[in-house]
Amino acid sequence: MMEHLVSFKFNRPLEAAEQEELLALLRGLRGQVPGIIELTCGFNETEETDNIHGFTLGLRVTFTDREALRDYGPHPAHQAFVARLDGLVEQVVVVDYPFG
Repeated sequence: MMEHLVSFKFNRPLEAAEQEELLALLRGLRGQVPGIIELTCGFNETEETDNIHGFTLGLRVTFTDREALRDYGPHPAHQAFVARLDGLVEQVVVVDYPFG
């Protein structure tokens, strides 16, 4: 299995409706992209404000294997989410690692 972790830093505060739209797009990936075992996402509610460095949206996706992770990037549903981020994202951090 492969774990895919992503943190997003936006270039401005997002309205509640924008946050909900992004979460709905992310949650919808599970039913559209083959190879996703589990997907969780949410906006940061930590009280450790010194450690977030402006990253406010987190995503964790568990894939069946490395090939499923590779196929995820170009998948049309993932690309629709990426397109929705256009003009909103200042920085993204990605960590992928095998486990299990």
